[in-house]
Amino acid sequence: MEIVHTPVLLNECLTMLSPVGEKFEHDAFMIDSTLGEGGHSFNFLSRYPGLRIKGLDADSVIQSRARERLAPFGDRMQFYNGWFNDFYSQFPLDDPNERRPDLILFDLGISVFHYERSGRGFSFRYDEELDMRLNSATEESAADIVNRMPEEQLANMIYLYSDEKYSRRIAAEICRVRATQKIVSTKHLADIIYGAVPAKYRHGNIHPATRTFQALRIQVNSELKRLPQAIHDAYNVLAPGGKLGVITFHSLEDRIVKNYFRNLGKQCVCPPEVPKCVCGGTACAEILTRKPLEPTEEEVRMNSPSRSAKLRVVRKVRDADERRLYGVEAM
Repeated sequence: MEIVHTPVLLNECLTMLSPVGEKFEHDAFMIDSTLGEGGHSFNFLSRYPGLRIKGLDADSVIQSRARERLAPFGDRMQFYNGWFNDFYSQFPLDDPNERRPDLILFDLGISVFHYERSGRGFSFRYDEELDMRLNSATEESAADIVNRMPEEQLANMIYLYSDEKYSRRIAAEICRVRATQKIVSTKHLADIIYGAVPAKYRHGNIHPATRTFQALRIQVNSELKRLPQAIHDAYNVLAPGGKLGVITFHSLEDRIVKNYFRNLGKQCVCPPEVPKCVCGGTACAEILTRKPLEPTEEEVRMNSPSRSAKLRVVRKVRDADERRLYGVEAM
C-alpha cells in the first residue's frame, strides 16, 4: 500500500509525548484522536514497544488504510470510527474497566490522502464532485452549502474561516451563477471564484479559490465548532500526569487551543465580573510548550504542508471544570 501523507512535527511529537517514567515504559496507553493513514501511530508504536494506541477517525475509508498499515502491531492497536468529540463526550469515566489514556494527540490537519485520493472534492486540482465530507453521514456537502446558503451568510462564512478579503465578491458571484445552474463540481466552483476576483489577485502565491475551499471544508465538517468542547472533554479523560498535545494549522484553531491551555494553567479562571476569586485558585495543568513548536526549515522543505503547523502540549495535574472553557468559544 502506498502511503501518501507524511506526519508533521513527528520528532517533536515523539519527544514531547513520550511515555516517560518507569510506570509507562512497559505499559502506556495513547489515543490518536485523528488517525488518518496512521503515520503518527506507526512511529509511536515503533519507537515505544510498551505502548498501546486507540486510533480515532471519522472517515472509514482512510481508517481502512490505517488498519492495513498498522496490522503488524496486532492488539497493540485498536480503532474507533467516529468523530473525536463524540468519543470523548461518551467516554465512560466511571467505568473502572475503561483505562484512561496516558497520552492524547490531536493532529487537526487534513490528510494529503483526502486531497489526492479521496475523490471527494477537497482540492480543485482535480475535477471532482463537490462533497468535502470526512464522514458520509454528515448531512450537508459542500455542494449543498454553495447552492443553498444565503449570500450574506455565505460571504461571512468564507471570510471568518479563511480571512478571504474578497469573500463578498465571491459569494455574490456564486449566487449569481447558481440562480441559473447548480454548482456541483470543484472545477466549476474554482472557475467561478477565479472570475469573481480582480485580475491582479488571480496570479498571487496561491490560487484565488484556495481560501474559499478551506472555508467550505471547515464548514462542512464543523471543524472549529467541534474543537473547544472536544479538547476539554479529552483533557478530562486523560489520566492524571498524562500529556495532551494538539497540532494546529491555522490561526483560528491555534487561538482556541492556546486560550484553553492558558486557562488550564491559570490559578484563577473566575469571570471578570466576579470581584473575588471563588474558583479555588489552583492550576489544572502544567504548560509544557510556552511557545508552540514549529517545523524546522528542513521539514518544511521536505514536506510543504507542515509549514503552518504548531504543536502545543500540556501535562495534566487535575480535572478541569467548565470554567476552564471560559473565553474559548466555537467558531
